[in-house]
Amino acid sequence: MRKLTTIVVLVIAMFQLAEAQQDAMFTKYMFNTLNYNPAYAGSRGYLSLGALHRTQWWGIEGAPHSQNLWVHSPIKGDKVGLGFGLINDIIGPTNSITANISYAYHLPLKGLNKMSIGIQGGITNWRANWNRLDFESDNYDESYSEDFTPSLWLPNVGMGLYFYNQEKYFVGVGIPHFIESDYRKGDDVTTEMWAKQYRHYYFSAGGAIPLDKSKNFVFRPMALVKTVALFKRFAKKSDDPFGSVGAPTEFDIDLSVFFYHTFWLGVSFRSSIEKFAGQRSSFDSADVWVSYFFKNGLRVGAAYDYTLTKLQQPARGSFEIMLGYDLDFKEKKIVTPRYF
Repeated sequence: MRKLTTIVVLVIAMFQLAEAQQDAMFTKYMFNTLNYNPAYAGSRGYLSLGALHRTQWWGIEGAPHSQNLWVHSPIKGDKVGLGFGLINDIIGPTNSITANISYAYHLPLKGLNKMSIGIQGGITNWRANWNRLDFESDNYDESYSEDFTPSLWLPNVGMGLYFYNQEKYFVGVGIPHFIESDYRKGDDVTTEMWAKQYRHYYFSAGGAIPLDKSKNFVFRPMALVKTVALFKRFAKKSDDPFGSVGAPTEFDIDLSVFFYHTFWLGVSFRSSIEKFAGQRSSFDSADVWVSYFFKNGLRVGAAYDYTLTKLQQPARGSFEIMLGYDLDFKEKKIVTPRYF
């Protein structure tokens, strides 16, 4: 009989108590910005598509693994960008598949600066197979035996802002989904269990600093801050189980160097910046990643996360692999990789 592993406990905590980051997490977030900010669509100035796979806490049965596919491109004189994204996120016995279509309008500002305003619409299929769970004891919540395979279709909308200069810097804020869907099925609101898709907020910023006159070496610092249910944190506590949020605000700091517009080498650090459940959250991970751009427009990349939490013992870290392709379809030629 399979035992209830550590990861299943985390799954239950996330979907029953809603006290964790719920969106799929990626170390190479700088390459799939469309995942959390629809205003990014078309900002690279050419057709860009990619695929990213992440295995988290490798070595733990039922640990999360996620896939992300995306494509976006400018149209109509580069003022309009369109994008499509697909995310598959599996955590233990639960699986969510999300598809989004993004639209962005890019406003030219002084010099090479631009401001992009983006919106997106999409749908998520969330489902669970509680039949996969076997418990060590007969003393467990009977709610898990009431509906063995729930499946929900959840529509959503999102928006974002993205201020950028393709050669120097960017600042962005994204809210991928505004609707906070209740995972309880149908009219079943009497159960003591609850689960909800909270609204997530993403704040990002970065810059490109040439280290030599020919720009063969470019230093690129970046940061991403993720927080859940931002305004609920300042609301008074209530009897509503959805009225309080325990997930810590997380941040990613990334430092990388771009060599000869071909090879990218980066390191990053992920942690939280507030208390959780009355105790200071521990550091999450220290990461290293690489990407290589071929002359035919193809790019490949990989990342490895060294876990800094108590999961370091049972898990062997996390890893990602990425494939992508860039092409200026108007000029029918390969383009120089962008910094952002």
